[in-house]
Amino acid sequence: MAKEETLQYDRIEEYREGNQLEAKSAQGGMPDTLWDSYSAFANTDGGCILLGVKEREDHSLYVVGLKDAEKMKRDFWNAVNNRQKISVNLMTESRVHIENVNGKDIIVLEVPRAERTSRPVYKGMDPRKGTYRRNHEGDYLCSLEEVSAMFRDAALTSQDAKVLKEMDLTVFCQDTIHAYRQVFQNIHPNHTWNRLEDEVFLRRIGATAMGDDGNYHPTAAGLLIFGYEYEIVREFPQYFLDYQENRQMASTRWTDRIVSTSGDWSGNVFDFMYKVVPKLTADLKVPFVLRGMQRVDDPPVHKILREAITNACVHADFYGRRGLVINKNHEGYVFANPGNMRVAKKEAIEGGMSDPRNGVMLKIFSLINYGERAGSGVNSIFNVWNHVYHTPAEIYEEVGVDRVIVSLPNGGHEQDMKAMLELYDHPEELTFPNTEMSDKLSENVQNVDKLAIKQIIGDKLAIIQQKEPETGDKITITPKTNDNLPKKDVIVDKLADIIVFLSSNIESNSTVISQLIGKSKSTTKNYLTLLVRLGLIEAHGGNKNRTYIIK
Repeated sequence: MAKEETLQYDRIEEYREGNQLEAKSAQGGMPDTLWDSYSAFANTDGGCILLGVKEREDHSLYVVGLKDAEKMKRDFWNAVNNRQKISVNLMTESRVHIENVNGKDIIVLEVPRAERTSRPVYKGMDPRKGTYRRNHEGDYLCSLEEVSAMFRDAALTSQDAKVLKEMDLTVFCQDTIHAYRQVFQNIHPNHTWNRLEDEVFLRRIGATAMGDDGNYHPTAAGLLIFGYEYEIVREFPQYFLDYQENRQMASTRWTDRIVSTSGDWSGNVFDFMYKVVPKLTADLKVPFVLRGMQRVDDPPVHKILREAITNACVHADFYGRRGLVINKNHEGYVFANPGNMRVAKKEAIEGGMSDPRNGVMLKIFSLINYGERAGSGVNSIFNVWNHVYHTPAEIYEEVGVDRVIVSLPNGGHEQDMKAMLELYDHPEELTFPNTEMSDKLSENVQNVDKLAIKQIIGDKLAIIQQKEPETGDKITITPKTNDNLPKKDVIVDKLADIIVFLSSNIESNSTVISQLIGKSKSTTKNYLTLLVRLGLIEAHGGNKNRTYIIK
């Protein structure tokens, strides 16, 4: 019996790690199962087929060799170019080569992942019977649903650009349209589109298109973003949005949940995002950072969570099963969307490649600063998360059910505030009055009930106003001074910010506090004087060195 030569090939472990390796002895000629593996690798994430190699029970490989490797290589090229054998040739000369291992020849076939426009790659003439994919168990024959999804993705036009000619604009929720337009106007106050009628505005952003009948009809993107849920499921029967928050004990399935089928809201993608984003960021610390005299309240982690939910929506196959699910718990966040990855996992993580399934939706959201258009979305998410939580983010596919999952675990860590400060846009324009103070302020915002503080301030102001009645919207600050200040609710909010800031026995002066609340020093001194009169803080020292502390 000939000695078995254990195969040592420099890329074996790289392929084996993702179950992207298949060994075939090929002693009787080119095996027909080679094309099962070729199809599976091409339709999943690529892989390597070894001819003249066997696999032991312990999964180690040994070389049996090929009698005539050159002839088998020619046979392979003839077959891979035969459309009756395989639907597309993805191979190049550099991907097909003969290796000699201790005097025995083997053939190495490195099959690339097929571009989505070439999928499905199938064996024989019928994609329903010859399309394979790769999972942890090996090659498996795809279902008709999986094959149909690949054909949908192969289209050159964006999936959500489809014009739904059997629908009219009554499928849209007017409240959602007005909410979107308000956000758009806040971001682009001088944009010419703000003066357009709703019908024309929706056409400009891609939510509608003109039909052959001369009327506007929703696009698939428009229906998903602005439609009522009961209208959306007419086109997308499997459509479902689900946010789950389970931060308590394991005995409860969730402490908060939002689903598109509840019937008490529109159920569309825009309203879902605007309901969910505040919940995703509700427990995150916000460092005390100033740009000029204004506080920056949108840290990098908030931005990448918005990016993550936008990314899930614009890459979702809303025709697919199981819907879009977002889970928040004490271990972090998980974003899961139907559909497979349209670019390789490695390319998605490295960035620079953008191929959204719903390109029109991405355009509509990017107009209100949601979503990246340069292919850096996943890359940004991973970089920021790793930097701030010191725990790697993950992205993976569930093959068979066609599902992409992005996991952002916190590893039991809290945000590294100093690390996060390094990630702000244009850091040269920012000021950090005191990093230690910033950390304390961020902690206070989580631990202090600002609403309760505002109630206390309001009650105390009411007592003062009974003694010194208001004139219009003005509040008497001192017996001798009646400054022209904003309305009462704005004042109360600013006063509460000061109390929150000082609530950890921080002793501070009017200069720092004016930066905190974004008001001039003179107005800030008036606020501080009022808080002293209300009995909530104390002033120490003379005018030039005066500081304030919680009473």
